[in-house]
Amino acid sequence: MRECELLLGYHFKEPQLLFQALTHSSIKTLDTPSNERLEFLGDSVVGLIMTEFLYNYFYDRDEGELTQIKSVVVSTTTLAAESERLGLSGFYNVGKGVTRRKNLPTSLQANVFEAAVAAIYKDGGLEQARRFILRNLFHKVLAVVEDEHQKNYKSLLQQWAQKVLNVTPTYRVVAERGPDHSKYFEVVAIVGKETFPPGNGRSKKEAEQFAAQQAIQILNTRCPGAEAAG
Repeated sequence: MRECELLLGYHFKEPQLLFQALTHSSIKTLDTPSNERLEFLGDSVVGLIMTEFLYNYFYDRDEGELTQIKSVVVSTTTLAAESERLGLSGFYNVGKGVTRRKNLPTSLQANVFEAAVAAIYKDGGLEQARRFILRNLFHKVLAVVEDEHQKNYKSLLQQWAQKVLNVTPTYRVVAERGPDHSKYFEVVAIVGKETFPPGNGRSKKEAEQFAAQQAIQILNTRCPGAEAAG
């Protein structure tokens, strides 16, 4: 627990909160609850903190722009990447059926990040949670503003597909996971007869954007004409 606290940059007054945040439902017991309730709370805390931060930081941007930035920063893919960067998966207590995979699924990586946020919030209050969230996600905000994440990947993929292949991309939901309050969608982009690797998101729209991004990245390595899209 102490090693995990060092990675998080926060010392818990109630270590049991951290232990719960790191407990997957596959090994929960009556005495050892899983992190599902904390993940539910953490999802809202991350959303609140990031919404407030973007509102105050980007005073000249409209609601649509702020929503676009937030959707990427708090996406499953982003939170999972931060969870992996922090090394939380190495402390995540999961059942044998889950550990058969080489790497934890993206959704579980994101869940444990949100559960850790909630544990910090419950233990130290909103200000401590704010410090943790902004310390770990601020660079993602800058990446969205300054980098390729600003692109509308669905629009770019459609432009390329219509120009080069004279077809319009379609999207199909291949998986839907999680409780009703925190759904995760897995969507694939289909261009002509080819189906590309899936993208994940908290909404079908978000997942479609990541699916389109996956397709563009592959097309960029294969077709010189795709460079204009990516």
